[in-house]
Amino acid sequence: MSKLVTAFTEGIIAFTATNIDDIIILLVFFSQIDINFRRRHILLGQYLGFAAIIIASLPGFFGGLAIQREWIGLLGLLPIAIGVQQLLSKKEEAITVQTVSTDFSQPTPTNPILAFLLSVLHPQTYKVAAVTIANGGDNISIYIPLFAGQNFTSLAVILSIFFIMVGVWCAIAYSLSRQPTITNILSRYGHALVPFVLIALGVFIMYERGTFSLLPIDFKLGDGA
Repeated sequence: MSKLVTAFTEGIIAFTATNIDDIIILLVFFSQIDINFRRRHILLGQYLGFAAIIIASLPGFFGGLAIQREWIGLLGLLPIAIGVQQLLSKKEEAITVQTVSTDFSQPTPTNPILAFLLSVLHPQTYKVAAVTIANGGDNISIYIPLFAGQNFTSLAVILSIFFIMVGVWCAIAYSLSRQPTITNILSRYGHALVPFVLIALGVFIMYERGTFSLLPIDFKLGDGA
C-alpha cells in the first residue's frame, strides 16, 4: 500500500512541476474560443498531446532508454511553425472564420460518437496537440526516469493521476479565463499576441533544451585562439 501512496504522491508532484507553464498556454487557447475553435478542441488536443508525451516516455519503463535533451528541443519548431503560419495568414484566417461560421451554424451531429470523431479529426484539435507536445517535450526527460523502476500497478497509478490532472488543469485555466479582468485583457490583445507567444515559446523551448548546440556554429565569444 505504501508503494501506491508513493506513486500517487510522485504523480501529483511530477505533473504539477512539469506543467505549471501549461496554465498560461491554456489561458491563451481559451481566450481564442469562437465558432470554429471550441472548448472540446482544447480539451481533446491537450489529451492527445499529453498521451503522445507519455508514449514517448514509456521507454523509461520498458528499458530505461533515454532521449537526448537537445533533440527533444526540436519540438520547439512546432509552435514556431504555427505562430509563423498565423502571422502570414491573418487576413486569410479572418475570411476563413467568417466562411466557416456559416457552415458551423448548422446543427451539430446528434450522434455523440460521430460528434466526438469530428472533434478529434478537427484541425484545431491537432494545433493544440502540437503545442502541447512541444511545450511538454522536456517532460519526457523527467518522466523516463520516473517510470523506470515502477511496477505495472504503480505506473497505472501515476498515469491515472496524470490524465486526471490534465482535466483539472483545463478546468483551472478555463475558470481563470472567465474572470472579467483576465477576459478583457485576453479578448483585446489575445488574438494579436498569440502568434508571438507561440514563436517565443518555441524559441525558449529550443534554447532551454540546448538545441542550438546542435548547429555547426561556434557561438562562443571572445575566443582569441
